[in-house]
Amino acid sequence: MFRTAYVLTGDAHTAEDLVQEALERACRHWRRVARAEVPEAYVRRILVNLANDRWRRLNRPGERTAPEPGVEHPDPRDAYRSVDLRAELVAALHTLPMGMRTVVVLYYLHDLGDREIAQTLDISPGAVRSQLARGLAKLRAALPRQDVPSASSTSREGA
Repeated sequence: MFRTAYVLTGDAHTAEDLVQEALERACRHWRRVARAEVPEAYVRRILVNLANDRWRRLNRPGERTAPEPGVEHPDPRDAYRSVDLRAELVAALHTLPMGMRTVVVLYYLHDLGDREIAQTLDISPGAVRSQLARGLAKLRAALPRQDVPSASSTSREGA
């Protein structure tokens, strides 16, 4: 849950707060959570809704800016390059609108299918596929030299 919250917010402290609040709400409504078909999905939905509410309150698409174009990139032989690449990817994710970011995170981080994401976010599976395709296109534009999953990998059926 922390990983999801961190990718959605971009800030470890905020992610910790969101996870804590999601778990608190789950505990307060435990009877409803326990009756859910998949309690983990129920709590994940609470977390995603909290992140979306927070984003709406802040009224901005992300908390971090994209990397500056003139910044030098690390040597490919650098052992810490993957950390830098991950930071760039998270920064690029934060340039996406919250709904699109949520779909990309649920699809790739949680390995959920179109139907499961649609159910979690109360949108149609077609909207999920559209948000995912547009989100990946924006990520490819932001990170042209990185390996971003191809459009063919987004055609898998519900997991």
